[in-house]
Amino acid sequence: MKLKNILVTLSLLAAFSACTEEMDYNEFVSYDEEQIFASFDRTQSFVTNVYSYLDYDFGNFGGGMLASASDEADYVWKSSNVHDFYNGAWSPSNPKADIWNNSYAGIRAANFYLTASQGHTYDDFKFNQDYNDQMDRFNRYQYEVRFLRAYFYFNLVRQYGDVPLITEVLTADEANSLSRTAASDVFDFIATECDAIANELPASYQDLPYTETGRVTRLAVLSLKARSLLYRASPLFNTSNNAQYWKDAALANKAVIDSCAHYGKSLGAYTALWGTENYNASEVIFARRIGDLNWLESNNFPVGVEGGSSGNCPTQTLVDAYEMKATGKRWNEEGSGYNAAEPYEGRDPRFEMTIAKNGDTGWPSYNSNELQTYVGGLNGAPLSGATTTGYYLKKYLDSSVDLRPNTSNSKRHSWITYRLGEFYLNYAEAAFNYLGSADATDGELTLSAVDAVNVIRQRTGVNMPALETGLSNADFETKYKNERMVELAFEGHRFWDVRRWKEGALFAQISCMQIEKNSDDSFSYTRYVKERGWDDKMYFFPIPDSERRKNPNLSQNAGWN
Repeated sequence: MKLKNILVTLSLLAAFSACTEEMDYNEFVSYDEEQIFASFDRTQSFVTNVYSYLDYDFGNFGGGMLASASDEADYVWKSSNVHDFYNGAWSPSNPKADIWNNSYAGIRAANFYLTASQGHTYDDFKFNQDYNDQMDRFNRYQYEVRFLRAYFYFNLVRQYGDVPLITEVLTADEANSLSRTAASDVFDFIATECDAIANELPASYQDLPYTETGRVTRLAVLSLKARSLLYRASPLFNTSNNAQYWKDAALANKAVIDSCAHYGKSLGAYTALWGTENYNASEVIFARRIGDLNWLESNNFPVGVEGGSSGNCPTQTLVDAYEMKATGKRWNEEGSGYNAAEPYEGRDPRFEMTIAKNGDTGWPSYNSNELQTYVGGLNGAPLSGATTTGYYLKKYLDSSVDLRPNTSNSKRHSWITYRLGEFYLNYAEAAFNYLGSADATDGELTLSAVDAVNVIRQRTGVNMPALETGLSNADFETKYKNERMVELAFEGHRFWDVRRWKEGALFAQISCMQIEKNSDDSFSYTRYVKERGWDDKMYFFPIPDSERRKNPNLSQNAGWN
């Protein structure tokens, strides 16, 4: 395990955009305790760098997002290692271990800080005018760091199940003799930490003497607990279907919803969730600032558009999840109103916001041609890198990014870690599983599951028909999971949701659309299926062989030996 005795080395993994008072990551090379706590600025820089281990998914696998390792998307370039998730190349020697490495690096730094920061009073600065304000700031850092450590543990337990739980600084020998801690104990640790630190952090930093953006708030802590408890209650971890776990998850997610209402967070326009100011969207609880860039657009704008090289192409599987707006039914349900000759008319508005389709104009903004994703079209096969599914991605891309050589630009991007919409859905799932009916409520869970889903369906600019009361449990579960796929598309949830539900067979194939232009300028649409590999061992990642060679006490996940 990469848990060496610390002189801490932190790499510059990312930088926030150059906005006033936003966090700026600085590189640390062999800083010892005396150096780190020599001044407030040095301490602040160290803590800020612990934030640099927060994850985001703008294409971490050779340009491929986890969406392309699920049924949301297909990555067009075969050289990408995102295909390893389903082509048989995934193994303990090819373990996709970034989360393991980065999370434990962050945990190592957090444990060092929490031990070494105790008792520092910065006596050399006592006569500075801002000393008391700086000490208040310093005293908050321990709670920010405890959140980050708990967050890293959530990523680890979600990905591996049982993992070593370390809360102190270890020598190399100590680190390399640890065994794995039961996932249930890791979830308990996360929840307990969140309870301990939530009220120690502000709901907002705006009114503090040192205004900062991008730092952990009280709502972020509640969100971490709520998401963690939903995972603990899910079939992958809750093998006995313990009802108390579902209740705990429902109450934790209700606490996020109620706290958002108290602190002025509310659902807004769906498209506000991406663009340069998305971190300021009304429902965003916590976002990971990435900075100014244009490679996300370069890797996903359509081929045939200057500067675009394509990449993560939404599947027909995802397109089929978008219901008909007039009826609230999927394309293949009786009475849906679907027209096979005009398959994209009258869909859930989130379809147009998320997915670029044949015939779209102004995507991206500098493209003066209609998108032609049909065979032989300007953006279709047989062009190298053309969409393999019939579609291109819009969500999280900034249409105002220009990739033309003489007018190229970059724009600020932020990855949304937590937003209110997720927690209405989380609550609906947990309340439904605890109460046993989509319409049920009780004295503590006063919002029914169906009403919680309808809050999402009727958000600004979406206004889909409300789900009816009286749905059977099976029908509600189907509707709920479809709603979650649509609302949270490309936000890094689907890859994990299907795993925690233990429905991995859904990833065994994806549906795609081949579009051909007819002589009368109409189009023919032919669905086809691409097969992918799935094995139930893939519910968890393999423990990296490199770690097990260093530490023989690390047992391997089932099926990966």
